[in-house]
Amino acid sequence: MITGFLSLLCLGLCLGYDDEHKNDTLPRPSLHALPGSVVRRGGNVTLKCQGPLQNVKFMLGKWQAPGYRREWSSAGHDAGFLLTHLGPEHAGRYFCAYKTAGSHVWSEQSEHLRLEVTDNHDRPGAPSAKIDSRVIFVTAFSCLAIFLLFPTVFLIYRRSQSGESTETPIETAGEGE
Repeated sequence: MITGFLSLLCLGLCLGYDDEHKNDTLPRPSLHALPGSVVRRGGNVTLKCQGPLQNVKFMLGKWQAPGYRREWSSAGHDAGFLLTHLGPEHAGRYFCAYKTAGSHVWSEQSEHLRLEVTDNHDRPGAPSAKIDSRVIFVTAFSCLAIFLLFPTVFLIYRRSQSGESTETPIETAGEGE
């Protein structure tokens, strides 16, 4: 009887260890933002977590926000987490993980995805309201240089012209006497 009990105990421990070992080696999921990771304020984005297994529960988390956690069971290989009416508080680094139906242990976290929420004028392709101070300096310096260059060239030209005209009549006047 003790032998049977020890055999069952050993089998249970081995199966429990094997189940935990499988969860440790679950492949890492991937996380993508649709339509992109830079979203204007008030807009929407879908964070799509993809894993290699079907019929799993996905979890979306936010780095340095332990209270942020969304879960979604999926019959497929992925789950989409829709974030709507985005504001500055939604910006940050997100990650996802998954677990199988019979497991209590989550897979390794995906690579972190950085979500940026911008004002309308800051979105890619729109003119930016922020101007780099170096651009202002170079533009001002170039305009000043051009502004000073033309009068300098004009003065040099006038001096060279007036110098020739005063010497010519004197030489001509000396030769004529």
